[in-house]
Amino acid sequence: MRLFAALIPPEDVLDEVERAVAPFSGRVPGLRWPARETWHVTLGFFGEVPDRALPDLQTRLARAVSRHQALDVAFAGFGAFSSPRRARVLWTGMTGDPAHRLADSVKAGARRAGAVQTDDKRLHAHLTLARSKAEQDLRPLIEALGPFAGSPWRASEVHLVRSHLGPPLRYESLASWALG
Repeated sequence: MRLFAALIPPEDVLDEVERAVAPFSGRVPGLRWPARETWHVTLGFFGEVPDRALPDLQTRLARAVSRHQALDVAFAGFGAFSSPRRARVLWTGMTGDPAHRLADSVKAGARRAGAVQTDDKRLHAHLTLARSKAEQDLRPLIEALGPFAGSPWRASEVHLVRSHLGPPLRYESLASWALG
């Protein structure tokens, strides 16, 4: 099964982000805007994980998460991967407590549990808002979105999420653990 670990922002915070992007959603050719119920902040992507590894993965993730305190964060600004000029992903970033150590712990626990496809990329905490199959110049869109600053929120738990691919993409939270 295809798994990842994520923070799930509260509904009122997602409301703010949705209001900020609503005037642009569906108006940029080539950008696909995923359903709001799929919005999350990925801490670690584990790829395909064998069913037999799930119990150990849950144990190791619970241990990893328990070693970290809740994070005080906010969404702020907009950007794009790989760059605004050559973009395939539009996102809003995060400010506040860095989640790097938490993400590193979660990914290390997943690798020990047998999640061999776990990514090694350094965390760039963000909320993905739109994707494009081809690179495009999103500088005008990012400029139009302006200097967004959302309300602070406390990230207090980590979810283990399963991806169900295919139309429509669907995510299922398999477990969650409270941050210290």
